[in-house]
Amino acid sequence: MKSWRRAVSLVAGGLLIIFLAAFPVLAAEAAEQDPTQSTIGVVFRWLNFLLVFGGAGYLIGKYGEPFFRANAKSIAASIDEATAEKAQADHELREVEAKIARLDQEVAELREAARIDSAAEAERLRASGRAEIEKINQAAREELASSERAAQQELRALAASLAVERAGAIVISRMNAEVRARILHAFLGELGRSAN
Repeated sequence: MKSWRRAVSLVAGGLLIIFLAAFPVLAAEAAEQDPTQSTIGVVFRWLNFLLVFGGAGYLIGKYGEPFFRANAKSIAASIDEATAEKAQADHELREVEAKIARLDQEVAELREAARIDSAAEAERLRASGRAEIEKINQAAREELASSERAAQQELRALAASLAVERAGAIVISRMNAEVRARILHAFLGELGRSAN
C-alpha cells in the first residue's frame, strides 16, 4: 500500500515539474495559435487526464478499500444471519409438519379417551340410577309398611270401638232396673272405700 502511494506521489511530482518547465513555452505559443491544438495542448490534456484519474485512483485506493471491505463484511454478516434465520425457519417448519402429522393420531386418541370417559360416565349414571331406584323402592316399602301398621291400628281401634258399642248395646239390652241398682251400689261402695 505504501509503495503504491509513493508511486502516485512521484508521478504527481513529475507532472508538476513538466508543467512548470513547459509553461514558458506554452505562453509563447499561445500568442501564435490555439493552445488546445498544439502538441503541448495535447500533452496537457493527457497530463490533466492522468492527474484526474490518478487522483481518483488514489482516493479510491485510500478510502475505497476500507469502505468496500466493511461493505463486504456487512453483506457477509447479513448472508450469515439470513442463513441462520432460514435454518431456524426450516427447523420450525419441520416441527410444525411433525405436529400436523401427529394431529390425526392425537385426534384419534382424544376421541378414544372421550369414548372411554363417556362409557364410564354412562355406567356411573346407570349405577347411580339403580341405587336411586333401590332407595325409592326401599322408601316405598317402608311407607307401605308404615301405612299398613297405621291401617291395622286404625282397624283395631275401629274394631274395638265397634266391639265396645256392640257390648254396650248388649249390656243395655240385658240391663234392667235391678242390675242397674246393684251396679250403682257397688260403685258407691267402691267410692266409699277409696275415700277412707
